[in-house]
Amino acid sequence: MTEFANIDKYPFTIRPLSVEDGGGFLIEYPDLPGCHSDGETPEQAIVNGRDAVRSYLLSCRKHGDPIPKPSSPAASSGQFRVRMPKSLHTRLAAQAEREGVSLNMLVVAAAAQALGQRDTTAPRKKSRGRRAA
Repeated sequence: MTEFANIDKYPFTIRPLSVEDGGGFLIEYPDLPGCHSDGETPEQAIVNGRDAVRSYLLSCRKHGDPIPKPSSPAASSGQFRVRMPKSLHTRLAAQAEREGVSLNMLVVAAAAQALGQRDTTAPRKKSRGRRAA
């Protein structure tokens, strides 16, 4: 079961879905072809995405398929330090508290959403709440 320890190591992309596609957010895992999920919020998409990865890995095991290793982005640690005005930090912290998430999760979700809004190639969504692995 060591592959399940790597669930959070698989890189993913999150992008907003248009109203025509059902709204919410789509999460995709480039290292796991066809593995994607969705959620009403980026945070929910991440939670649902972990379930999709778990299902994908179980399916690989069941069918004797090789388990893809998570790729590692070259020269990216997944961490960086950012300086911002104290007033912005205060507003972000207050928003995170209202939403019941960490400041880190709020900023990651906002960054992912901002990047996704530039991507106009989101695939069509078939039904709300359906997860694929």
